[in-house]
Amino acid sequence: MPKTSARLLALLSLLQARRDWPGTLLAERLDVSLRTVRRDVDRLRELGYPIAAVKGPDGGYRLGAGAELPPLLFDDEQAVALTVALQVAATTPGNGLAEAAARALHTIRQVMPARLRRRVDDLHVTAVERPARDAAPVDGGVLLAISAAVRARQVLRFDYGAVSADVPPRRAEPHHVITWDGRWYLVAWDLDRDDWRVFRADRIALRTPNGPRFTPRALPGGDVAGYVVATFRGSADASGAWPCQGTVILDLPAATVARYTRDGVVEDLGAGRCRLTLGSWSWPGLAAAVARFDADIDVVGPEDLAHAFAHLARRFTGTADRFIGARHRRDPPRGAQRER
Repeated sequence: MPKTSARLLALLSLLQARRDWPGTLLAERLDVSLRTVRRDVDRLRELGYPIAAVKGPDGGYRLGAGAELPPLLFDDEQAVALTVALQVAATTPGNGLAEAAARALHTIRQVMPARLRRRVDDLHVTAVERPARDAAPVDGGVLLAISAAVRARQVLRFDYGAVSADVPPRRAEPHHVITWDGRWYLVAWDLDRDDWRVFRADRIALRTPNGPRFTPRALPGGDVAGYVVATFRGSADASGAWPCQGTVILDLPAATVARYTRDGVVEDLGAGRCRLTLGSWSWPGLAAAVARFDADIDVVGPEDLAHAFAHLARRFTGTADRFIGARHRRDPPRGAQRER
């Protein structure tokens, strides 16, 4: 039997891995008695972990959200900073830590108090892949405040760049928070310039309170991915970057897809799904590039991409049929051998 401290850590790790655990299964996994499991659960509760008993044939346990983050006892600012840092890592392609950061973010959110969980849930990031450069530092509180305004549809008031008493604050309708080339940006409608703008988050100094609520406007091109690509490439038409460009929804986390997407925009949809906008020289080539992800695919548009998937499906089916048919002709099934 492992020592009590090691056993408690193992028990806590199991409780974080799934929603409900039958007591007998925990005892089996830890190689202890059910009575020892009960005692260890009581010890974790004393340390501050909110472990609830679950009714059932043989009982069970569930790790819930608590009033604090035991046993490290982060304060509110530290907890928010930690989740923002994990969100950055989870949505930064090619850093080798995206999947681990996403799992850690889920674990921390599970035990986070409701007041903090609501704040960090407002932070939704779109990962836009490009060759990396040095990231500009940005205040996590600014990111959370901007993201909350995006969700609440409230006008933001802020100083941008050098602060001057003679310059009135900028007023903008926030639309989306994105990452691009290691930096954070806000896509927004600038009320004073009467046009769309992309603001660097590290240059934003927020004024309070926020302005009134607004009705979101339609982005040029209809989506944030197309507008971002067009803006940073200096093109008036994002579709000109590739002859063929389409959008799909993949049944995979955004952090996973972003790691393997060199020239596209990945938007987190939650629940382990994401929206991918990608381009290619041909529609079959684009469909093949999307099909490399081992996941269910829903085509958002255009229709040419859906036809390309159908075309590839027919081609792949024919290829498989010819291979299997040829193999059977060379080596027919045992039951098909003729008796001599």
